[in-house]
Amino acid sequence: MSLKGKVALVTGASRGIGRGIALQLGTAGAIVYITGRRPAGDEDSFRRPREEHDDSLRPEHDGPFAESPLQVCAQDITERGGLGIAVFCDHSNPVEVENLFERIKKEQDGRLDILVNNAYAAVDDLVKEVGKKFYEMDPDSGWDKINNVGLKNHFVCSTYAARLMVPRGSGLIVTVSSYGGMNHAFGVCYGVGKAACDRLAADMAIELEGSGVTSVAIWPGPVKTEYIQSNIITENDETGMKKHFENGETVEFVGKCVVALAADPNMLSKSGRVMMTDEIAEEYHITEEDGLSKLILLQ
Repeated sequence: MSLKGKVALVTGASRGIGRGIALQLGTAGAIVYITGRRPAGDEDSFRRPREEHDDSLRPEHDGPFAESPLQVCAQDITERGGLGIAVFCDHSNPVEVENLFERIKKEQDGRLDILVNNAYAAVDDLVKEVGKKFYEMDPDSGWDKINNVGLKNHFVCSTYAARLMVPRGSGLIVTVSSYGGMNHAFGVCYGVGKAACDRLAADMAIELEGSGVTSVAIWPGPVKTEYIQSNIITENDETGMKKHFENGETVEFVGKCVVALAADPNMLSKSGRVMMTDEIAEEYHITEEDGLSKLILLQ
């Protein structure tokens, strides 16, 4: 499946599912902008004038942050045949998010073909709060930590992306969601946020009807991210979640599913849907690295 010449943005791609999606988009030949939080000590990098910091965000740069996970991901994308462009962006900061899309607009002559809403800042908090009931948590900070860089940012990014896609009459907006939008998983704030992500994708599809732009939400199964492998799939797991993830999906399996959707000339027919990765894999004959398909649901 070739996406050569397509321009993509994957938010939150330093690690995990975002990284897997970005790598697969690169393997398909796309130009892939990826975002992640800036390394410690570079707090003002995004705010400096473009001429001062632009080169430091290129994958080939060998400056002080060249070995950050985000830069390494960009380098890997380029080595796979795409073009990886790393941009340090705090998705809780609306100015930085707007600047990100302005940069893409300027550098790609107004073109953006694929947006993957993936950035999420609450993984650590979710694991730490496992087992806590909503009334045992701070109602303000708990909600914001889980749904600010998540649901709210997905809406903001989708808005800017649509402004580039609609005039061109094509585009794909993928919102990474979760089975937690339908089943209790990591608590009330998480569940409400994921349910809203699904509704976000569906309602955007209604308002994008006739524009040529597709909006879908995808549910990965249990995914063996770096965090999960280091903190959950261990002998000392105290969360009780190890059994769900041991045979989970790889991050690049999710990426293959996104590529398949983006390369499908009939993707518009899927607009508004919430799709599980195993459903996508079955339709497009996608397999894992070991050649096996994944049909996993978290029970």
